[in-house]
Amino acid sequence: MGAEDRERGSPSGRPRGAERTDAAPRSAVRTSRPRRDRPRIEQRPLLPARREHAAPWTRWLLALRPPRKLKFTREGKYYLGITLGVGFAAINTGNNLLYLLLGMLLSLIVVSGVMSDLSLRHLTVTRRLPARAQVGRAHLVEIEVYNHKKRVPSYAIEVEDLRAGQPADKRCFFLKISPSSAQVAAYRRTPAKRGRDRHTGFRIATRFPFGLFEKSREVEAEGDLIIYPAVDPVRLPVEDAGRREGGASLSGRGGGDETFGLRPMRDGDDPRDIYWRKSTLRDQLVLRERTRETRPDVQIVVDTVRPAGEGDGFSQLLERRIREAASRAVAHLKRGDGVLVATTLGERARGDRNSGADEILRFLALLEAVDEGLVPEIRAERAARAALRQGAGPGPASGGRRASTSRTAS
Repeated sequence: MGAEDRERGSPSGRPRGAERTDAAPRSAVRTSRPRRDRPRIEQRPLLPARREHAAPWTRWLLALRPPRKLKFTREGKYYLGITLGVGFAAINTGNNLLYLLLGMLLSLIVVSGVMSDLSLRHLTVTRRLPARAQVGRAHLVEIEVYNHKKRVPSYAIEVEDLRAGQPADKRCFFLKISPSSAQVAAYRRTPAKRGRDRHTGFRIATRFPFGLFEKSREVEAEGDLIIYPAVDPVRLPVEDAGRREGGASLSGRGGGDETFGLRPMRDGDDPRDIYWRKSTLRDQLVLRERTRETRPDVQIVVDTVRPAGEGDGFSQLLERRIREAASRAVAHLKRGDGVLVATTLGERARGDRNSGADEILRFLALLEAVDEGLVPEIRAERAARAALRQGAGPGPASGGRRASTSRTAS
């Protein structure tokens, strides 16, 4: 592999020469993929959101838009002004040298358009989102560009990640993408708002070769990322000694500290559970069965009903409630408690030591305020769905559920 094939992509949110303390690690060029694993050559162009609700003639005009956009840079405006000046001087004076100079200036414009168009052709851009993201914590989003051209490389490619309803402020710059190869770069983003972050596509642009014009095209590439609410450190009250030892509720066989019963030892049993006090009185070893610890679930209730007449102040109050609920839920899960998070409308999510906090945090991330006037309608609709499910057939047996009590966390 040559030196040019080892060029690396880097984020380009700032000028290339400037140092970046928060820049993501540069990415390496990947080897050519097998033909069956290569992405599609062409991606669908990204259409405006207003096209679905526009009039027929408006949709027709949008369909006639050119696939690529052209924008003059500052140097390009100066260059165009000089070209027009030379053209006017050549026409007025009839000097052949001015006509020759005008032809050279126009030829550079033609060459720039052809080479920039070749750089933008047959590129496929994909996005890799993280498994989870949280408000106030930075995460990396990887952008991969694959060049499907067999012999022509692409130079000075800038990829901008587009999100619905938000300004496009994150981009990655690729100096060179060799033929039939891929290159990966990443940008760092710190979310400021919880909820569903919907990515719509990419804007692929280049100023190659002379930097006079910026040619770009937008392609469609959807992706969703759930932004979890922020979590603050919370100091929980100290548990009583009996509850720390599992004495709050004991039932059934398990791995607790208390003794549930005695039985003869069988093959495959753990020798550490041998009850030697009884085993010395008999010819057969006696095994001690331990109890199963069942700790009560901590119930956290979030009020999502917006009272009539409330303005934007309720949205801020709801965000504080959700942040506090997420903080307390994570603190209880770290201590080993089972946590049940519910809303005043009956929605709920549960987590414990085994399942972790992902389900609860995702539930809190997607919560939205509900107007007080819509509460009876929502409850009636849920009651109708519940009655329909009961009429369709019995659900799973409730005997397999974990017997636990609930207490409300203040």
